[in-house]
Amino acid sequence: MNPLRLTIPEIQEKFKNQELKPSELMQNSLNAIKEKDGTINAIVRNRTESAMEEAQKCDEAFASGNADELGALAGIPLIVKDNMAIKGQEVTASSKILGGFRPPYNATAIAKIQSAGAIITAQANMDEFAMGSSCETSHYGPTRNPWNTDTVPGGSSGGSAAALAAGYAPISLGSDTGGSIRQPASFCGTVGLKPTYGRVSRYGLFAYGSSLDQIGPLANSVDDCATVLKAIEGLDSYDSTSVSAPIALSDKLESVEGLKIGVPKEFMDSSKGLRPEVKTLLEENLKALEKEGAEIREISLPILDYVIPTYYLIANCEASSNLARYDSIRYGYRSESPESLMDSYLKSREEGFGGEVKTRIMLGTYALSAGYYDAYYKKAELIRQDMRAQTEKLFEEVDIIAGPTAPDVAFKVGEKTDDPLSMYMQDIYTTFVNLISSPAMSVPCGLVDGLPVGMQMVGKLFDENTLFRTGKAIEKVRKWEPICDS
Repeated sequence: MNPLRLTIPEIQEKFKNQELKPSELMQNSLNAIKEKDGTINAIVRNRTESAMEEAQKCDEAFASGNADELGALAGIPLIVKDNMAIKGQEVTASSKILGGFRPPYNATAIAKIQSAGAIITAQANMDEFAMGSSCETSHYGPTRNPWNTDTVPGGSSGGSAAALAAGYAPISLGSDTGGSIRQPASFCGTVGLKPTYGRVSRYGLFAYGSSLDQIGPLANSVDDCATVLKAIEGLDSYDSTSVSAPIALSDKLESVEGLKIGVPKEFMDSSKGLRPEVKTLLEENLKALEKEGAEIREISLPILDYVIPTYYLIANCEASSNLARYDSIRYGYRSESPESLMDSYLKSREEGFGGEVKTRIMLGTYALSAGYYDAYYKKAELIRQDMRAQTEKLFEEVDIIAGPTAPDVAFKVGEKTDDPLSMYMQDIYTTFVNLISSPAMSVPCGLVDGLPVGMQMVGKLFDENTLFRTGKAIEKVRKWEPICDS
């Protein structure tokens, strides 16, 4: 079996027994990217030399028995989404406007995961500035789903998910503003976790929607997701929204005996776009959890009808503010023929941003403008407060909320690019989670038409352990295997 498909404990056991060297595993990772990525386009930048140098240092540590000093992820190859600052490395958020930009600092999550011993192999393609649900808006071209390269991998962390499905690395980092980790995880058959807002520092993450963004892990198992979360969580003086709420991982998180799982009737309503075959598969998984001792309850979450407009109003308003900083004066792309300073601003932003990003900036700017702020943004924030109140009340009755991650399996490349509303509706089950700041995880639960389907679980604030508990139970009953190597 491809060692890159093994779990973190399995890989490190091989390292300790000298059955496999970190440098050999890294070479496997780099070879896989070289062989497959011409078709998949999940990677925008390799770190070939530095990655091999770091792996060879790990070789020496494992050979001398000093590997414990390297951390819980010693020698593990890692793929990182192209919107997290890596000191001295070009990072562009897959946008033309940031071409050549090299941050002088590390994002906190990057610093922490490197301190835990993980080795960054490459940077993953993504929807430009994380704005998209299919990984088709990137300046570097669309990423394709390894399960079927005619289909998309989801977005915006499509490259991070596709890289795992293609077998480039055992773990990756993505960011989730409205489902950007969970939806690609569903489409590509991986586990994807959006932590509670504030559990992981956003310092060094290129902002899209500051009240919604959260860095999180993708992996081939729930346990590996939990291990990565443990490595990157924690209070950070550089991020005032971060919190100190250390998660205590347990080896005994498989049983769902007595767990109350709420399933919103609105989420299982086929008239809202849920594919019948996906619904049937989810119902089979819920019945399997019930046999394992969970209590399945039908609940109601009527906010679903307001989720998409509320999310896109708030996210686009925050994007308008956050992306105003890209003036092309201090760094990044600059137009070659401006006639004045103002013309330089206008032409550089016009030429540097892609169409989807410009659309969202304009929508957000309009909603924040004089005379429209109260009618749009303020109303959206009031609805957001109501969403939080509704879900808090539901969490008094149930331990988690479960349902589909996405309404269907991965769709064809180019199928929805000319239909923005259809594209936005791909996020119908995920965006409310970011609006209420809760943690949520997508776990593979089967196939429809040969493509993966994910089940989403939403938890109480800072209760990721219950998500891990339920996710491990799904892994037990489904006996999921990641995509086979060709």
